[in-house]
Amino acid sequence: MPEKPVVFLFGEDHLTAGKALALSRSELRGVLSESVRKKVRSSQEIVQRIVEKGAPVYGVNTGFGPLCTTRITPEDTRDLQFNILMSHSVGVGPPVAGEIARLMLILKLHALAQGFSGVSENTLDRILWHIEEGITPYVPSQGSVGASGDLAPLSHLFLPLIGLGKVYHKGELFPTGELLDQMGMSPIELGPKEGLALINGTQFIAAHAVVVLEKMQHCLSQADIIGAMMIEGLQGSVKPFHERLHDLRPFKGNQHVAERIRRLLKGSEILEDHIDCERVQDPYSLRCIPQVHGASRNAWLHLKELVETELNAVTDNPVIIDEELTISGGNFHGQPLAMALDYACLAASEIGNISDRRIYLALEGNNTGLPQLLMKDTGLNSGYMILQYTSAALASENKGLCFPASADSIPTSMGQEDHVSMGSISGRKALQVLENVEKILAIELLTAAQAFEYRKPLKSGWFLDKVHALVRSEISFATQDRVFATDIEKGIELIQGGELIRLLNSVSEKEKVSLKTSFEAEFENF
Repeated sequence: MPEKPVVFLFGEDHLTAGKALALSRSELRGVLSESVRKKVRSSQEIVQRIVEKGAPVYGVNTGFGPLCTTRITPEDTRDLQFNILMSHSVGVGPPVAGEIARLMLILKLHALAQGFSGVSENTLDRILWHIEEGITPYVPSQGSVGASGDLAPLSHLFLPLIGLGKVYHKGELFPTGELLDQMGMSPIELGPKEGLALINGTQFIAAHAVVVLEKMQHCLSQADIIGAMMIEGLQGSVKPFHERLHDLRPFKGNQHVAERIRRLLKGSEILEDHIDCERVQDPYSLRCIPQVHGASRNAWLHLKELVETELNAVTDNPVIIDEELTISGGNFHGQPLAMALDYACLAASEIGNISDRRIYLALEGNNTGLPQLLMKDTGLNSGYMILQYTSAALASENKGLCFPASADSIPTSMGQEDHVSMGSISGRKALQVLENVEKILAIELLTAAQAFEYRKPLKSGWFLDKVHALVRSEISFATQDRVFATDIEKGIELIQGGELIRLLNSVSEKEKVSLKTSFEAEFENF
């Protein structure tokens, strides 16, 4: 993975999901270069001249939405921008995570810094101050329909610029005015078009998509590892992962997963021990891991491509091209990401769905040397039976969340905005599904480790033996019933912390190369 630069130039450098996350975690510092500041000043001057000339331009000297034909006097243009932030701050529900709000600031700053929005340097500097000082706005999670941008959440995000709303600072929530007083600072005054530029855009949707990309990538990577461990525990065949088979149906994600599984199982004594068994073929949840995990990988790649385009796009309205050309268009419409997030939501759900099937398969007791319910003394003990109830409940919940939000549209703004994307809901649902998938994978990790134990003293591939040792360092082999919720919580911590991925990255270069596939860069770097 290429080394990240020390400094990121907002409005100038190419932004990726990985860089956005690094900026939000203070692993990368963002600045505004003089060339960007020059473009921003030029764009703001164009807006000022439009106001002076009096030619009608939406949101500069007209009202908003259905009020677009209502003219605003030059004297009132600043009040118009103040009022739009207040009137559009109608979000409800629990606040978004701090990282989502920070990403929204970062993505909006990068879009505005491209110099097509007519905002002032002062406004950009204040947004940058929020990012650098870790002063994160309080943003309710509900209220956006995903076109005319994420109006409600972005309004809450930028209320602090005018001294309103609430912000988090050093873990505490403050009224913005109170914190500004403590720091000896004052609210800023918005110029013509600035309020509209701040709240028009897809940064709520895009911020969710960035987090979805990272969380989904972690789930996909760990699902392959856990699936391989389950193959060992259930004495599955390696033949369905043969390179020649997948060359005949060369989907990139399928080939990637099949190659990873082959490498994870390479050198396994467990495989050698049952190579001549009478079983002709495995159930689909083992045999079709490349096809199912691979299809979800393909969905991830699609989302990654679209998100990267969106992160470097100008999505507010109107767009100031030059003094003669301002365009009131639809770049704020969230449909491109809404549909891709719904696709990713379904793809993530399927990772949990097939994982639950493998958990169930491990409990049946149909494999030689593997006791029913993964425990020898059952009857008095229920074994791992009820863990699968939880994975089944989570998988079912995910299926209900897979209805595509982008399939719905409810007209708003008195019919002016008569088709909306609902992409904010797509993003929130995708994250919820992924959080459930993490829990399902944690349960599969426990059951796979338990099944894996029954194959000892035979050894697996070198890396799967390391994974098993990692699990056992936190969760002991179960010989009788106990409070399995404790085990599950430890498993969730391993999955959410990306511990299996960290283990893979910590091994020697020689060993790591043996697990690399030809598509690794595409799936690792974003």
